[in-house]
Amino acid sequence: MVEKQGMIILKIMETKRLYLRELVLKDIDELSKVLTDPESMKYYPEPFSLEKVEKWIQWNMDNYEKYNHGLWAVILKDGEKFIGDCGITMQKIDNETVPEIGFHIIKDYWNKGYATEAALACKDYAFRVLHYPKVFSYTTVKNIPSQKVAEKIGMKEYKVFEKNGEKQIAQVAYTPDVPINV
Repeated sequence: MVEKQGMIILKIMETKRLYLRELVLKDIDELSKVLTDPESMKYYPEPFSLEKVEKWIQWNMDNYEKYNHGLWAVILKDGEKFIGDCGITMQKIDNETVPEIGFHIIKDYWNKGYATEAALACKDYAFRVLHYPKVFSYTTVKNIPSQKVAEKIGMKEYKVFEKNGEKQIAQVAYTPDVPINV
C-alpha cells in the first residue's frame, strides 16, 4: 500500500529502482507529461488530449476490476517520482485477444533502463501471479526502441499484422514451464 494525497493505493510490484502501483485519477497531470507529448507519442496516431488521458486512467482502473491487471503507475523509488506507466492489458492481435505488456515513460527518463526493468517485472508477474502461458508486446514496425525493450526481456518475433492502418510487429514470451514450440 502507498499513500498519495490522503488516498491508500495498492502497490503491485517492486524492483530494485522502481515500484508499480495502481493508477488513480489524480495521476492525470503526471501521466499527461508522456501521453500528451508529441515526441513520446510519435508511434501513436496522435498525442492524447487531457480528456483522453483521464479516459486512459479510467480504462485501466476498469481493467484492474475486470482482469486484475492493467497499466500501472511507474514510480522511481529515489524521490518518489512518477515516471510513466507500464503493465499488462488485454489487446487484439489479429483476431486473438491476448495479454500484452505496454509502457509509456516520460522522456526525461528514457535510456536509463526503466522501461526494461518495469516490463521485465510485468512479464514475471504475468507468469507467476496471473499464470498466463504466454505474454505479448506489439508496436508499429517503426517503433524500434519498444521492440528492443521486448527483446531485452526475452521476447521473440511472433508475427507482423495490420492494425489502425499500419503494420505492427507482435513479440511473445512463453512461461518457462511451456516449451517454445507451443
